[in-house]
Amino acid sequence: MTDLLDKTETHEELIAEYREHVWPAASTYYKEPIVIDHGEGMHVFDDRGNRYLDCFGGVLTVSVGHANPKVNAAIHAQIDKVTHTSALYINKPAAELASAVAEVTPGKLNTSFFTNSGTEADETAMLLARLYTGRQEIIALRHAYHGRSMLAISAAGHSTWRHGGTHVAGIKHAHAPYCYRCPFGQTYPDCGVKCAQDVEDLILTTTDGKIAAFIAEPILGVGGFIVPPKEYFSIVSEITHRYGGLFICDEVQTGWGRTGDKWCGIEHWDVEPDVMTFAKGMANGSPVGCTTTTNEIAGAFPGLTFATFGGNPVTAAAAVATIRTIDENDLPHNAAVVGGYLRGKLDALKEKYEVIGDVRGMGLMQAIEVVLDKKSKTPAPDVVLRVFEETRRRGVLIGKGGLFGNVIRLGPPLIASKSDIDELVAALDAAFAAASA
Repeated sequence: MTDLLDKTETHEELIAEYREHVWPAASTYYKEPIVIDHGEGMHVFDDRGNRYLDCFGGVLTVSVGHANPKVNAAIHAQIDKVTHTSALYINKPAAELASAVAEVTPGKLNTSFFTNSGTEADETAMLLARLYTGRQEIIALRHAYHGRSMLAISAAGHSTWRHGGTHVAGIKHAHAPYCYRCPFGQTYPDCGVKCAQDVEDLILTTTDGKIAAFIAEPILGVGGFIVPPKEYFSIVSEITHRYGGLFICDEVQTGWGRTGDKWCGIEHWDVEPDVMTFAKGMANGSPVGCTTTTNEIAGAFPGLTFATFGGNPVTAAAAVATIRTIDENDLPHNAAVVGGYLRGKLDALKEKYEVIGDVRGMGLMQAIEVVLDKKSKTPAPDVVLRVFEETRRRGVLIGKGGLFGNVIRLGPPLIASKSDIDELVAALDAAFAAASA
């Protein structure tokens, strides 16, 4: 075993070994996978020494930059003290993290339960809602994504992510607030935000009229950064509460300044959730999940529950350092300024290329929906793949999503500068020119 672990492998041998021993379902980007060796700030480097501007941030997770010195220092210091205690004991970083979450979240949210991922955070939130209300049925959104457990998969609004055939009962899916592809064939604002109003009809016709919760992302991440109309959440939150449910806000992708000027995405619409979930950018890449709520709602969870690695001191130390870095450098504001600059550049690309049907997003969470042409709006995932290869060739990494795989997702670290955006947009411009030729 020692010889096996210490062996030196070529690039090709490493990829072959990975493919042999890792499930094929764990797919990777690009025709030839990139083997990441290390990262620094806005950049990652592969095992051949090539440098890439990272404009997807490990799927919106590397919030304060790769190998951030302050976050790394906090991790190193904690490792030298103790790396694991389990949730049966209290550790200082976890206590500090719980306090920090209470400080930045809106409304009366005050108490948290820590886990290891967004999946666990959302699973915990939906279970908590059922326990608190004594009801079972949960409203989720089409085009949404909440993780890969059975309950989270059941809440997903994508056939591509709903694996297993048999799903957890009690989940109903409302129409997404997808203005570019309005399910009602209408145009905002003349539509009267029908997608929000329809939630009440869904409750009355597909449930027993007594729901446990409504769960939604402020911006639908995997769905392709779908941004709702400004009235959407206030309408749906009122309907949810009127029928006895809790509003669970999934901030796994939108949290921690990502959407610009606010700590949480939902704050842009002045709505106070009953439960919020976090992960990803909360700890700059260390595995973390957090479900936060009010004291009253948290009290409904039975006294005996456990997450072996929840509140792990090393991860908690990384999260505290990440939040401090975001705060001290006013990165939510940077996300607004640089994100606005990016949006202007993307809007210009939309005018230039017929295959760019829509540009949307907030802060440093921007998307390009790619179509065959603007009139038909026919999804064009093959064009996205060509753009991917071209931007990679120019040293820029991007992401994708959407039900049809035709949405380019851009989520660079919150430390991004306008010069980084110029490099990104130059690569996109050249890539779209090549892909459209």
